[in-house]
Amino acid sequence: MYMSLVLEADGHEDWLDMRGMVLHGYTDGASRGNPGQAACAFVLVDENGEVVARVARVIGIRTNNEAEYQAVIDALNTAGTLSASHVTVCSDSQLVVRQLLGEYRVRKRHLLELHAKVKDLERQFHSVEYRSVGRSDPWIRVVDRLCNEALDSANT
Repeated sequence: MYMSLVLEADGHEDWLDMRGMVLHGYTDGASRGNPGQAACAFVLVDENGEVVARVARVIGIRTNNEAEYQAVIDALNTAGTLSASHVTVCSDSQLVVRQLLGEYRVRKRHLLELHAKVKDLERQFHSVEYRSVGRSDPWIRVVDRLCNEALDSANT
């Protein structure tokens, strides 16, 4: 059963702290070849714009969409370990964002399991929001660079 506590602001802004940490996650996945050697990366940023987590890793031979989903999964897993209660996930993958919002159906079998993992992870938070952002977003450029650095280091 889902219950929500409604707090009214009475001039004190510390009521947000009572609800838990709010994090913004920026995610990206990359595949050199599709499928090919793939990596995923995310950055979690708190409400003050401070980076609280930054991870990039090689995930083996995957499609680009699998890598995009894995980045979301990794970001939500880490946000959960940080006791976040509200997470906004930003991605440049319109497909993944629209599938997670329910605007597009997930038709590919290899993405169904990843989609289900994300939906399962959502249950540990009070709210999860998904936003499609452009590749020009500064944080998306950071995670894109992290993916490429991970792939470059795997090839050395």
